[in-house]
Amino acid sequence: MGHLLFETLAYAIGFAIYRRDRHRYGDQLADPHRSSVIVAAILGAAIGSKLLAWAEDPVDLARHWRDWQYVLGGKTIVGGLLGGTAAVEWVKARLGIVRRTGDLFAIPLAAGIAIGRIGCWVAGLADRTYGSPTSLPWAIDLGDGIARHPVQLYEVLFLALLILALTRLRAAGLSREGDLYRAFLIAYLGWRLCVDFLKPEPAFAGLSAIQWTCAAALAWYSRDAVALLRGREVAHG
Repeated sequence: MGHLLFETLAYAIGFAIYRRDRHRYGDQLADPHRSSVIVAAILGAAIGSKLLAWAEDPVDLARHWRDWQYVLGGKTIVGGLLGGTAAVEWVKARLGIVRRTGDLFAIPLAAGIAIGRIGCWVAGLADRTYGSPTSLPWAIDLGDGIARHPVQLYEVLFLALLILALTRLRAAGLSREGDLYRAFLIAYLGWRLCVDFLKPEPAFAGLSAIQWTCAAALAWYSRDAVALLRGREVAHG
């Protein structure tokens, strides 16, 4: 119940921030095109989130594939972000939109994920997002007698700092069109590549499915990352 409450808050607050920022900073897209982009983002996120969730533990999926609640229950933030981003780019290409359109979503997404992670922490072991055992003094026991890394709270702190950095970047007028979303996405993928070493996920050649996905996406966005650091635009073919 607590997880559902925070997930609902995540959507509501994220959408409220999006509406506020759209009113405050304007939108380069007309309403029909913006609606198409939002629908594409939602559908792409739902598909990407599910596909990566299935890839996390294919052995367990094969064991429970007849259990529709298990099959439909899992979802991943990384898969949702990348699936939504890919779907938006596909729709933009179909509509002939060449401008970058993600900046309005960067801070709402970061805020929504942070609030959702509080729900993951409240849900405890049932959510399956808990950390690996540790003897650090701030470890938490989720009810099974094992002290674990509070990885959900680590992520809340990281996202709070990222929101602050993105807000300052925008206020300083340093971001070109698309920079804010690219900075958010690259930072979050890098974070997940690192923090997921503290989770007991099934590993393939040393990395979980989510980490491999993050690594591949970071390689794809490597030119964008270099451009952000150097403060110049990247030309995409």
